[in-house]
Amino acid sequence: MSIPAVPLQQLSDALTDVVVRAAQSVVAVHSPRSRCSGFLWRPGLIVAPDEVLDDEGDIEIVLPGGDIAAAKLVGRDPTTDVALLRVDHTNHPPAALESAPMAPGALVCAVGSQQGAAIAAFGAVSYVGGAWRSFRGGEIDARIELDLSLRRAGEGGLALDAASRAVGMLVFGPRRRVLVIPAKTIERVAATLESHGKVARGYLGLGLQPTQLDGSDGIGVVVMSVDPNGPGAAAGVRQGDIIIKWNDQSIHGLRPLLRALGPDSVGSTVKLALRRGGEATDARLTVRERPET
Repeated sequence: MSIPAVPLQQLSDALTDVVVRAAQSVVAVHSPRSRCSGFLWRPGLIVAPDEVLDDEGDIEIVLPGGDIAAAKLVGRDPTTDVALLRVDHTNHPPAALESAPMAPGALVCAVGSQQGAAIAAFGAVSYVGGAWRSFRGGEIDARIELDLSLRRAGEGGLALDAASRAVGMLVFGPRRRVLVIPAKTIERVAATLESHGKVARGYLGLGLQPTQLDGSDGIGVVVMSVDPNGPGAAAGVRQGDIIIKWNDQSIHGLRPLLRALGPDSVGSTVKLALRRGGEATDARLTVRERPET
């Protein structure tokens, strides 16, 4: 006579089932000097963390069960940490991403792949915030931080909520804090990469460096170099100019300025307040799309 499963065993079996089902959509991603995870987003298309992938070299995918397939890079967006890879069609199901609400304290499951075998971690949502911009200026639709211990190979795997919904991709933030690139961001960026191979970014044609402004506690950016064919040169910006305002707003250093150069900035005209040789001047600059190189 069998002994009825206790609630803890039932929970364990349920979690195992969640991992087994999610792992059918999760792959290991191998580039020359890195190992991470990824997941099937559409048939033949895999989303992986851009920051982990090498800039060049062959990429291999280890599918669930251990089969190996060559992958080609479709496109990458360093600002949101999303890369899109293409492989020959497989029989493994794509992950069904959902923009489900998250709350601090909610249980969460992380599923990655190591050499084609599933790896898992369990924990809780530690913080949920609104939309934010990454250091490189990418728009992330929600700030979701997890309290769990994730193997390095698990980066790029799926984050699942207690209802087994795939809510986004696992990535490492500062100090190895585990973050989630939410489903809404992935769907937007991956679709753009599939169509265009890249996500447009704004380009000023200026080499910039933060500097302390004289006579105040403010911070500006000094123009260290000017692309002679870039929008900065066309606007009359010169080497040695100090940018102190962007559209009449103090910029407080280089990072806010870089964050302003998102996809929506391309084609826009901005007013730059400059300090040139101690004198105030301004320039109107039309932001162009960042060139490939």
